[in-house]
Amino acid sequence: MIILVRGAGDIASAVIVRLFKAGFPVLALETAKPTVIRRTVSLADAVYEKEAVVEGVHAVLSKSIKEALSLMKDHVVPVLVDENMECLDALKPSVIVDAIMAKRNTGLKKEMAELTIALGPGFTAGVDADYVIETKRGHNLGRIIEKGRAEENTNIPGSIEGFTFERVIHSPSDGVNVNLKKIGDIVKKGDVIMTVGQTEVKSKLDGMLRGLIRDKSMLFKGEKIADVDPRGEKAEYLTISDKARCISGSVLELVCAFFLREI
Repeated sequence: MIILVRGAGDIASAVIVRLFKAGFPVLALETAKPTVIRRTVSLADAVYEKEAVVEGVHAVLSKSIKEALSLMKDHVVPVLVDENMECLDALKPSVIVDAIMAKRNTGLKKEMAELTIALGPGFTAGVDADYVIETKRGHNLGRIIEKGRAEENTNIPGSIEGFTFERVIHSPSDGVNVNLKKIGDIVKKGDVIMTVGQTEVKSKLDGMLRGLIRDKSMLFKGEKIADVDPRGEKAEYLTISDKARCISGSVLELVCAFFLREI
């Protein structure tokens, strides 16, 4: 009764936490070098730090499938570096949740498990996965789609206090970053957050630095590297977001319904 979650970023981690706290055995798959920015609420940091904790749920980097299975018995979430799901034949998961949030299908097939769930655009329910869950903020956020697709990606960040593009920062060039601020810092418009190569990267507004890519990462031009929350001191950066909780609740609904039918 293994649930396999592709990805361990902030949305994927919300799914993992929700399922784990409901009593389901969960295993997370990640890349060798995750590039998440909401690192304080992402279990992906276990790839670098060997372990990570989000809202009391403990994840540990696993070196093998055998070790991953052992960790699950100890009520720990294993994080396995396996971008291409090479572990499928050995694990035979009952459920796969594709929570990479790549806005495209990076290899999920409906027949890979008895229940397949995909988050966001890039998937067709009934074709690529059994179900697709809407991830765009608004009235339909968290809606379970049985046929068809989620709304297409608009490349417009969700609005917080009227700010959209201003709050998300992208790398100005290829290169290695040096962080001058840390997640949770209060910044002013124009403050230098990091350097990429010789280029200074500045905040576009006043607020709290809610997300920041890992120091000394190899970046490419246009990559998302930071997120400034205009709510400042009132911003939440250590707990799962409202958006992620909504999406994870829909995943839990589908998983519970699936296993209840199996009983």
